[in-house]
Amino acid sequence: MQTNFTLAQLADPDMAESEKILRNCVHCGFCTATCPTYTLLGDELDSPRGRIYQIKDMLEGDKPAGKTIVKHIDRCLSCLSCMTTCPSGVHYMHLVDHARAHIAKTHKRSPGERLLRSLLATLLPKPSLFRLALIGAWLAKPFANTFQKRLAAMVRMAPSKPQLFPSKWDRPRCHEAEDAKKGRVALMTGCAQKVLNPAINAATIRLLNRAGIEVVVAEGAGCCGALVHHLGEVDESHHQAAANIKAWMAEIDGQGLDAIIINASGCGTTVKDYGFMFREDKALADAAAKISGMTRDITEYLAEIGLPEVTRPVPKKIAYHSACSMQHGQKITDLPKTLLTQAGFDVVSPAEGHLCCGSAGTYNILQPEIADKLKERKVANIEKTEPDLIAAGNIGCISQIASGTDIPIVHTVELLDWVTGGRKPRGV
Repeated sequence: MQTNFTLAQLADPDMAESEKILRNCVHCGFCTATCPTYTLLGDELDSPRGRIYQIKDMLEGDKPAGKTIVKHIDRCLSCLSCMTTCPSGVHYMHLVDHARAHIAKTHKRSPGERLLRSLLATLLPKPSLFRLALIGAWLAKPFANTFQKRLAAMVRMAPSKPQLFPSKWDRPRCHEAEDAKKGRVALMTGCAQKVLNPAINAATIRLLNRAGIEVVVAEGAGCCGALVHHLGEVDESHHQAAANIKAWMAEIDGQGLDAIIINASGCGTTVKDYGFMFREDKALADAAAKISGMTRDITEYLAEIGLPEVTRPVPKKIAYHSACSMQHGQKITDLPKTLLTQAGFDVVSPAEGHLCCGSAGTYNILQPEIADKLKERKVANIEKTEPDLIAAGNIGCISQIASGTDIPIVHTVELLDWVTGGRKPRGV
């Protein structure tokens, strides 16, 4: 794609990066075939190629974001399926992130929209506030159908049994390895996940301890920054990311770490991008790159160290849902299915596995109509496989899919923990 940015514009590192990304696009349109919003809506402006043209026009012309581009960028899930499909290596993730930041700076949203986005940016990354909000939403659940659509989506997000108190597994401390110590890692316990389903972190720690790995929950580590980053709040996302970098570097410089373990694939995609996010930060660039290089999804790390012995075989048929941030963001496709198969499960892959379930961070709240259609499509494909259980590696997907089916859905690591001597997952 030909571009016409000025030298003054290209002096901005973000603009220079976006210009390079735009130049890689060859207009082929392969991305449209795998884009969830284009699949549903059939509008070229709601395809990656269409959005790229709009972003180019906005950035190149140094224009404030207008209502049309805001609508179509807001409809983008950032599922990154287009990046898997693209034959030219267009890094759409960085381009759309830049567009969202530009929209946040130049476009004034309606008061209601600003309030909702501010509420999400304030509540979700802070577990104590989020926990209180979910308790309130749980109490309001019987009246959800009387609320405005997006408020109703927030209320329905509340689990049937809200976690009233923080889990002991999520507090900063070191969890010692069983038997001989073979390694030491830091676990990101996250923000929303520790409230929605703290059992995932507990299962991760038990499983790693059983494999001889010491697990530290670092003091000062918290939200990865993804939630506010996708809302265009770059300064806040960098603030949250910097806190994690400093917390984990303190552990690296102290007793050392072999890896940083992530069990929410959306967080993993973001943490692995810290090196890019801080590339111009002289104080944190090297540390951020080091952290990104050490980050592993839990399934990646288990594949490296080996799964503990299966002591409790469970002959269940598992439909594996690959989160977009896992397969498209981190390019992890077969490892989770391989581990589940090694653990004795019969693993099946539902049709249209490349399409998003509609969760996408806060998307199911901000764009509930599109999210619901994607959820219905995803659930229909999963149910056709007639599984006993559904497995996934991202809390957002788990919450989204669970709201559309009666088939139990659990995190991959909960199943692996169960069959190697841990607890049976709740709801199974």
